[in-house]
Amino acid sequence: MTTIGRGSAAHLEHVEAPGSMLTKTAARALAVLRISTGFIFLWAFFDKTFGWGYATPTERAWINGGSPTKGFLSGVEVGPSWLQTFFHDIAGDPWADWLFMIGLFAIGAAFVLGIGMRLAAGAGAVMMLLMWAAEWPLDKTTAAGEPSMSTNPIVDYHIIYGLAGIVLALTYAGHTWGLGKWWASLPIVQKNRWLI
Repeated sequence: MTTIGRGSAAHLEHVEAPGSMLTKTAARALAVLRISTGFIFLWAFFDKTFGWGYATPTERAWINGGSPTKGFLSGVEVGPSWLQTFFHDIAGDPWADWLFMIGLFAIGAAFVLGIGMRLAAGAGAVMMLLMWAAEWPLDKTTAAGEPSMSTNPIVDYHIIYGLAGIVLALTYAGHTWGLGKWWASLPIVQKNRWLI
């Protein structure tokens, strides 16, 4: 695949591609998607850290002693019982809080900056898959006990965010309006292509 642009990072992979190159408009659209997706992760990190009052009230902010995972994971009541037990057991554990918050920040920063896109996409896909499982959309019911049709039972926003991250990494979206070209030119990244 050949990416648009000039410099040492212009030819990152030598594989056959359906199209010879992205148009500038497509590359810019992917950059907007990349930055927007990163902003979603960063917003969640900062709201949970400082309690801006959107998803997290100030009194439950991480800096005020709140747990970013306890409320969500301790309330899991859908899916197989073993999965519910797993989520309940890790809810509020310091290691789970730290891992979740580091993940939110690192994924968001990588997407916004356009660096480490493969790692960020992989971590983001795993995080979104776990969050999808915690909400287990195949098992939702209404208060009357009837199946809920409020969302697609298979593909919801968690799956879309995970897929978007993968597409962004595979299309080198960090090279447009990001630091991806510079990042790809670093010797350690050139030796370890999975760091791109």
